[in-house]
Amino acid sequence: MRLRNIPGAQDAILESPYVIQQPESHKGSWENVFEKKQPIHIEVGMGKGRFLMDLARLHPEINYVGIEMYDSVLLRALQKRHELEENGVVYSNLYFMRVDARLLPDIFDKGEVDKIYLNFSDPWPKARHAKRRLTSREFLARYDQILVPDGKVEFKTDNKGLFEFSLEEVKETKWNLDAFTFDLHHNEEMVKGNVMTEYEEKFSSMGNPICKMVISRQKTD
Repeated sequence: MRLRNIPGAQDAILESPYVIQQPESHKGSWENVFEKKQPIHIEVGMGKGRFLMDLARLHPEINYVGIEMYDSVLLRALQKRHELEENGVVYSNLYFMRVDARLLPDIFDKGEVDKIYLNFSDPWPKARHAKRRLTSREFLARYDQILVPDGKVEFKTDNKGLFEFSLEEVKETKWNLDAFTFDLHHNEEMVKGNVMTEYEEKFSSMGNPICKMVISRQKTD
C-alpha cells in the first residue's frame, strides 16, 4: 500500500536540496545539474529509494535521478538519504524528483537518458487502466523520446500477469527484447550484478519468482 498524507511531506520535499524543483527547466541541460558530466540513469517509481541509493554508491561513474509521484513515499526516501549522509555516505551523483512519469518527455531532451529502471511497478490490474502501466506501449513511446539511440529499459516484477503483458507490449512496438526471465534469481546470467530492491527481497523471501526483462531502442537515430 502506498504511503500518503504524511503531515509536512510536501514542505520537506520543497525544502530538500536532494530534490530537483521545476525539473522541466533543466531539459536539454541535465549534464549541468550534476558535479560531473556522466551517463544518466533514471528510476521511474523509485519508492523509498533504496535501490537507487545502492546503485549510486556502487557506481559513482553514473548520475542517477529517482522519480516518484507520491509525496509521502518520496519523504521516506529523503529521510533515508539524510540518515545515510549523516553517517558519511555522500551522494554527489543522485537527485530525486516528485513528478508524474507521463511528463518525462517534458523534462528530458532527446538522448539525455542512457537507461531507465522500472522496479515492481503498480500493475493497474483493470483492463481499462492498461495505459497507466509503466510498461505499456504508451509509456514505451515516452521512454523512446528521451533515451540515447541504444538506450535500455530494465524491468523487474513478481507479478507474472503484468510481466506477460509487458512482453506482449514490447512485441507490438519497435523495441528489441534483449533478455528476459521468469525466475531471475535462478538465471545465472541475468542475476549477475543484480541489486535488489526492498520489494524484491520481500517477495523472493516468500518464494515468489522474480521476473525481469531488458529491452533496448532500435537504433534509428
